[in-house]
Amino acid sequence: MMSTFASQLGIEHPLIQAPMSGSTPPALVAAVSNAGALGSLGAGYLEPSAIIENAEQIRASTGQPYAIGLFVLPDEFDADMAAVAKAREQLDQLMAREGIEARTSLPARWAPRFSDQFAALCEARPAVATFAFGLISPAQRRELRQRDIYLIGTATTVAEARAWADAGADAVCVQGAEAGGHRGTFLHRAEDAMIGLFALLPLAVNVLKIPVIAAGGIMDGRGVLAAEVLGAAASQLGTAFLACPECSAADAWKRDLPQAEDHLVTTIRGFSGRAARGLRNRFVEAMPEPAQGLPYPVLNALTAPLRRAAAAAGRGDLLSEWCGQAASLVRPQPAAELVARLMYEYRLARRTLAS
Repeated sequence: MMSTFASQLGIEHPLIQAPMSGSTPPALVAAVSNAGALGSLGAGYLEPSAIIENAEQIRASTGQPYAIGLFVLPDEFDADMAAVAKAREQLDQLMAREGIEARTSLPARWAPRFSDQFAALCEARPAVATFAFGLISPAQRRELRQRDIYLIGTATTVAEARAWADAGADAVCVQGAEAGGHRGTFLHRAEDAMIGLFALLPLAVNVLKIPVIAAGGIMDGRGVLAAEVLGAAASQLGTAFLACPECSAADAWKRDLPQAEDHLVTTIRGFSGRAARGLRNRFVEAMPEPAQGLPYPVLNALTAPLRRAAAAAGRGDLLSEWCGQAASLVRPQPAAELVARLMYEYRLARRTLAS
């Protein structure tokens, strides 16, 4: 199957592996791209040098197009240090009660500097750049255009989709409420932008003249076809790839996904300070409310060493187990096999619908 969108990017399938920061090593990105879809490096947490290094590894493994995804954030952050101190005390107590030896610490920076990350992305020169949490500047858009880098913006409402189109995006990825991981919302309160994908998708398609990509809860070829019927130029899947052996998600996280109950997949702020969708586990239930009030990326930086320690200890119940609403439909298999399976299911569903 070759769509106009896919032909624009030089890929075989209108299928994108989501840029899940922290879980998309070069091996996964390259495997997806080599299979004819668009692999994506989630670089939101990476320092500029690591972005360059990862891009080099991807290029060494594939000559196919791939994407790099970033979070649009201010270069500097002000934090309420009294609130930070209180949160650290609460988090350390929580880890002690759970038998995890790791404790919080103050990082040199709360997050990498976005302007430096953007410069690294431009140097890496992927085929596609994707952004969430906000709009890039006109000057940054010009830089991408000068390098022939295709721009995809993330939106959770029609207003945000319009904003990206007005900002010169080549395509918009609409993120339904079902989507796993951090919400891309930037014009609204997160709770006001929890719109189901199959409502948001046709609303966006009706008002935009650029391609619209569907994201949120799509786990198989039937979902890809359903999104296409509603006007999607492509589908972006994240959770579906979490159980692939090439994915760097913690083993405990991968083990928990097939057993994920739908009513326990919910919106969470306690790990990072920003609304994100994942499993309501032990950490979420025990997270002290005052600590949850810290904003992103401050809280995210404080919990990072705790999450790494929990992963090392095999404690999935203390991890940020991000996942979409249909997480239990995950199929553990190599990424290339998953891409082939998804497209086979898509073709089968299309034939069934036509019969």
